[in-house]
Amino acid sequence: MNVPLWLALIVVCALGIKLVRPPWWLVAVLLLGGYATANSFLAPAIDAALK
Repeated sequence: MNVPLWLALIVVCALGIKLVRPPWWLVAVLLLGGYATANSFLAPAIDAALK
């Protein structure tokens, strides 16, 4: 069975938010921070560190 990545991420995030119950502002900060970091000059360094 092939599940699209976006669907798997939505399911994991929904379960994480339901079970852990983090504040919504923290979820928003993590999403915006990840988006901003991915589009910054730090992206190649982070990519190299993760590989």
